[in-house]
Amino acid sequence: MLPRILEDEVMDSEADARDYDAMDFTAVNQQFVSDFLAWGHPSGEVIDVGTGPGRIPVELCRRCPQLNIVAVDLAEHMLALAQQHIAAAGWTDRIRLVKADAKQLPFGDQAFAAAICNGSVHHIPDPRACLRELHRVCGIGGTIFVRDLIRPRSERELDHLVKHYAAEANDHQRALFAASLRAALTVEEVRAAVESLGYGPETVQQTSDRHWTWAATRRPLW
Repeated sequence: MLPRILEDEVMDSEADARDYDAMDFTAVNQQFVSDFLAWGHPSGEVIDVGTGPGRIPVELCRRCPQLNIVAVDLAEHMLALAQQHIAAAGWTDRIRLVKADAKQLPFGDQAFAAAICNGSVHHIPDPRACLRELHRVCGIGGTIFVRDLIRPRSERELDHLVKHYAAEANDHQRALFAASLRAALTVEEVRAAVESLGYGPETVQQTSDRHWTWAATRRPLW
């Protein structure tokens, strides 16, 4: 297994934000929303932690008229892009953007009907802090739904993933993807993290050749 090499916690250069947003994650985002909604259709307010350019909240609003979303990120340039996309989609009345740290969210316990996060956990040096916050702000009986990259076992596997999934990307975009893969967790590491929160290891599964997913119903406070 490759050693974990951390990348910047906040992707907040204009070039990083722009090139990330320009990559086509449409299918990945749509699959994330479909899989989240397969756990049920929450009503009320959902928090999206590490929203980036805001594509997932826009897709959720498109599919679920009963939902309002608080979309959180720590990167100014990402939030600026998210504001543009949300306005263009016409969802400014249903999506609220908040600049906040995923490791210390400015919300009360059990404040949301569901807590989601896609592709952001690998940015956190100690991912348990982010996962703990997702657990804390989700209401009891609500859904916690988190998906991120899996760290490859070898340089050969990493190179294959970059060539396969970023073949049409520019050099900077390919470098961003490779850095994210190096910073990602293994399934075993994520299982250990959620077990420390009182969840069974079976709640974390590998769900594609490059993704793990933690899907769970929020347990009572321990």
